[in-house]
Amino acid sequence: MAKKEATDLTVEERLKTLYQLQTALSSIDEKRTLRGELPEEVDDLADEIEGLNTRIQRIQADIDEFQKAVTQKKGEIQDAEASVKRYKAQLDEVKNNREYDTLSKEIEFQTLEIELCNKKIREAQARIAEKGEELEQNTALIEERKGDLEVKKSELDEIMEETRAEEEKLKEKVKELETKIEPRLLTSFKRIRKNARNGLGIVYVQRDACGGCFNKIPPQRQLDIKMHKKVIVCEYCGRILIDPELAGIKVDKPVESAEKKTTRKRAIRKTSMASSKKAADANDIE
Repeated sequence: MAKKEATDLTVEERLKTLYQLQTALSSIDEKRTLRGELPEEVDDLADEIEGLNTRIQRIQADIDEFQKAVTQKKGEIQDAEASVKRYKAQLDEVKNNREYDTLSKEIEFQTLEIELCNKKIREAQARIAEKGEELEQNTALIEERKGDLEVKKSELDEIMEETRAEEEKLKEKVKELETKIEPRLLTSFKRIRKNARNGLGIVYVQRDACGGCFNKIPPQRQLDIKMHKKVIVCEYCGRILIDPELAGIKVDKPVESAEKKTTRKRAIRKTSMASSKKAADANDIE
């Protein structure tokens, strides 16, 4: 038997196939809902760890820069001390007060340079200590986040392992069903489903109302839906509508309410009493 093309299907067959597609897609959505917010939490933790790594690299770069400055200042101190030593040796050989004053000023200047370099070294070492503490805190934090990430990944992998096989089967079914649906109708369905909050693009009529937005559907429109002659959408939410029977849903006939039963019983009782009264009146006349 030749396989029917999507365009060869009747409206009823299209709607039935479309509802089967919706059922498969809803099942996939349920599997993904089981994962909850775990995927987002895993991504957030991974991003946070990446940010912490960047921060640690920046802190380490600052420490290296301060250490480089300390080394540089220590070298400047050595040069200044050598200059002071040389100038002091030259003081013994000065021939006039002018040379003595010049050498004294140079010694004083180099001494001040040594003090300034020592101050810069102390400041840099203080900054190195601060950065070291910050580095330790961020290193501890990143290790904690890595532990959290491993736990979350393990939970996510466990859930995905449980649902992966079934989800793959559903995805295959979705692909198969999509080939049976007319491209134009399939595109419209996907657009409706994308805009729907609960992901339902096609729904069946429930208690004379749309199964998606629950707005009442006029009787004539319900009759058109049951006829399966054309694709009908809800005028409020835009979802495609089908009758419960086509969706494979068994609808129980409405049970007569107790109030109606009581009213009927009272009516029957009143009728009986009226008949009895009429009969009695007839006897009296006789």
